Amino acid sequence: MLELRPVCENCGNPLPPNSTEAMICSFECTFCITCVTDILQNVCPNCGGGFVQRPVRPVAELEKYPATTKMVLKPVNMAVFAALLERYRLVEANLR
Repeated sequence: MLELRPVCENCGNPLPPNSTEAMICSFECTFCITCVTDILQNVCPNCGGGFVQRPVRPVAELEKYPATTKMVLKPVNMAVFAALLERYRLVEANLR
C-alpha cells in the first residue's frame, strides 16, 4: 500500500493525499510535478527511474488506511545529480 507521503522531497511543497500534483517513482520517492518536469526532467535523483502520477486514495479508504505523516525532505544536490541526469535524461524511463 502506498504511503502517500505528504510533501515533495525536493522543495517541501505540500502534497496531500488527494493531490493531483504528486509524482512517484517505483520506490515511491515523491516529488511535485513542477520539480519532476522543471528540475529532475523525469529522472528520479534517488534511483534513476521515471515518474508517474501518484494515485488518489478514495476518502472512505483514507479513514481505514491513512496517509503517512512522515516527511521525507532531501533537496536534490544538483552537482551530484548532474551525472545521473546526463546519463538518463534522454533515455525513456522504461528502457533505463
